[in-house]
Amino acid sequence: MPDSPALQASQPRWLRVRPEDVAWLVLFISLALASPGPSPGEWQLLAAMAVFQVAEPRFVFFRSHSGVLTAIAVKLALAYLLIGVTGGIASSHFLILIVPVVAAATSLGAWGTAIACLLSAASYLSFLLFLDWNRFEIPPDQVREIYLRILMIAMVALLTHQLAAATRGQYRQYVETAAKLEIAEAAARRSERLAALGQLTAGLAHELRNPLGTVKASAELLGRNLPPENEIARELAGYITTEVDRTNSLVTRFLDFARPLAVRRAEGDLNQTADAAIAALTRSPSAPGIEIHRNYSPDIPRFAFDSELMERVFYNLLLNAAQASPEGGTVTVKTRPLPGAVEASVIDRGSGINPANRESIFNPFFTTKPDGVGLGLAIVSKIVDEHGGRIEVESEPGAGSSFRVILPVS
Repeated sequence: MPDSPALQASQPRWLRVRPEDVAWLVLFISLALASPGPSPGEWQLLAAMAVFQVAEPRFVFFRSHSGVLTAIAVKLALAYLLIGVTGGIASSHFLILIVPVVAAATSLGAWGTAIACLLSAASYLSFLLFLDWNRFEIPPDQVREIYLRILMIAMVALLTHQLAAATRGQYRQYVETAAKLEIAEAAARRSERLAALGQLTAGLAHELRNPLGTVKASAELLGRNLPPENEIARELAGYITTEVDRTNSLVTRFLDFARPLAVRRAEGDLNQTADAAIAALTRSPSAPGIEIHRNYSPDIPRFAFDSELMERVFYNLLLNAAQASPEGGTVTVKTRPLPGAVEASVIDRGSGINPANRESIFNPFFTTKPDGVGLGLAIVSKIVDEHGGRIEVESEPGAGSSFRVILPVS
């Protein structure tokens, strides 16, 4: 009775028996039993090939490029010796040369497969050198047989290479699709969180507005009715008014985030919009001292988007990149066309993003800055979503971050 999958998983790699191992052992035993003139040397070489074929997957070394080349060389050498002890050019085991050829076709590219095929053909034809041409002569029908054997090896190499290439292409497509699905799922989760938090924020902000107005009116009335000599009370009333204004401004930002965006699309130039955001950041008195490089593609098409909202996207991304960069650092703004879309990237070489925070950076009110509110990237994500686009992040702690905004052009 075969071991259960759980038991096999708990066993060491050396003790695990795969169905392929059993199949290889049965095939090599069948070759030994079907041999027209078995000899000890033939059986020993078949046993060596069976053991190597079963043991190869159990060594990590054979998964590397050098390990693959070594395995192909060992299989070719064993096949050559087996053909040599079983009649040379007339050996019934000539098809054993397919084993190293198939190994090359499934592991190497077209050139590797071609070289392995040529080496196999050359090793088989080399047995002609051992014939005594003074005593032997190969009739024409046997020459055609040798020719067909070489062609058969070449056909197997070509077919296996095509199958392996198609399999690798499907695997790459699967990986790309899985990555796109992961990005889409992350965007969907982010949109759901934004929607829920937006509703909560709107309700809370509206409830705060009324008491804030009452506090401010009371502080102003109190300040007007205080005697001039009571400087401390007048100063405290001024503090109350100032802090209420600051809180009210924060509430306004919350409401701006919570209410639906009115996207006004008009045909425009994305590079010019990026320039406007750079100019606004440069004019800001609180802008960090950084150098901004423009790497714009001239092939960016004009398309319909809300230039005012996209300028906010660029401004927030640039401000975050500047704040994450050291004094005198460099931030790059890059644009390029994509099939049916355009891509704009803001790249810095700053502190990077902690991997544990990668999923949360677009959440409202999430921030790692002591004086931050946590709405900048949330607003960026909302604007990009409203344009039907997506935003992707690549970051490495200590090496910087890259925010890629991808917008459809239709």
